[in-house]
Amino acid sequence: MQKPTNDHDQLWDKVHLTRRVNYFSSAFSLLFGVISIYVLDINTVLPHLFIGFGILNLFNTWFYSLHGHLAVTYNISSVMALVAATGVALYSGGIKSPFIFVLAIVAFAGYTSTRLYGKVYLYLAFLLVILIYVQHLTNLNFTVNLVPPESQNLFSLLSVLFLVYLLGGVFGKSLFKARYKLYQSKNELEQRIVEKETLLKEIHHRVKNNLQTVSSLLSLQSRNTEDICAKNLFKSSQNRVISMAMVHEMLYMRDDLSKIEYNSYVKELSEYLVRSVKGSQNNITLSIDIQDIKLGIDTAIPLGLLINETITNSLKYGITDDNDGEIHIALKKEKGKDYVLNIGDNGIGFPDTVNYKNTKSLGLKLIHNLARQLKGSITRDYTSKGTNYIVRFEDVGQQFHSLT
Repeated sequence: MQKPTNDHDQLWDKVHLTRRVNYFSSAFSLLFGVISIYVLDINTVLPHLFIGFGILNLFNTWFYSLHGHLAVTYNISSVMALVAATGVALYSGGIKSPFIFVLAIVAFAGYTSTRLYGKVYLYLAFLLVILIYVQHLTNLNFTVNLVPPESQNLFSLLSVLFLVYLLGGVFGKSLFKARYKLYQSKNELEQRIVEKETLLKEIHHRVKNNLQTVSSLLSLQSRNTEDICAKNLFKSSQNRVISMAMVHEMLYMRDDLSKIEYNSYVKELSEYLVRSVKGSQNNITLSIDIQDIKLGIDTAIPLGLLINETITNSLKYGITDDNDGEIHIALKKEKGKDYVLNIGDNGIGFPDTVNYKNTKSLGLKLIHNLARQLKGSITRDYTSKGTNYIVRFEDVGQQFHSLT
């Protein structure tokens, strides 16, 4: 039989172990039966138990090639082993028989197959040992030691040698091989994880570089036009691209490739936008209050774009000219999956009659569409001066939503 590969390795190991144990235990039982008759001078019960188990177990192992159900073959062998070992123990000294430890071997073999089988046979072995001990103490003692006194030491020797070889030579060797394979698999898995992390970092680095290239192209295009409206459009698009590039840059620079620490991202983005719109010398105060929150890329990018649009609108239309102003951003996590973003300014605001449905402002439309992409809601907060929003959203995970 050719050894299967990859996905079937574990099954192959169990089949190989079961067959090996069955063939060895059958051969030992047949040999022990012959030795019992011709060497140990035992002529009743014990030889029949040994020979009977050996023959039946060989047939059981052979039948596996017909039905292919490993669990059936294993359980039949285990039940026969429990019955035969109990019988041999009863008629070779009871609780004093060295063969009683075969019951423990059956329970141990169960754990090499599955945890469930191990528990079942462990409890059965406990029960059988207790019953053997009880019948030895009471008047129910219906067995006699059939091993002649002059053969008892040799019987004990053979029993112990069988147990030692079964534990060390069969189960021990197989468990060592399994442990070695597990160690190899662990090393291979760790190596693959490192390779994937390196690849992801390289991807984020390349995406960031590409987005910065797009930003540079927009900047060059802006310089080649004299139209103020066109320049503003190019600048707004450039800022949106940079807000996305920052996410990939942070993922590239940090060990955690799945989430970014949002406080540092918002701070860096806000400071860049203030410098971009108002210049390095400005009267804008940033108030950022964000808990220890990490968000995945599929949430971080649309939320970053939303913050970008809100801050840009505040700097252009809320806090006009060189006036003093404050932009506040607060993000916290509520119970469950919900997050709450409070963002706004203390500028002049805009009329209540203006909304994203009747305005021609792309920024205002984007703010509401991005909130929808985040599976959230956005409402204006009229309790404070200026333009302020309350955005409720959740970490959307890996999915794509259109902004239209």
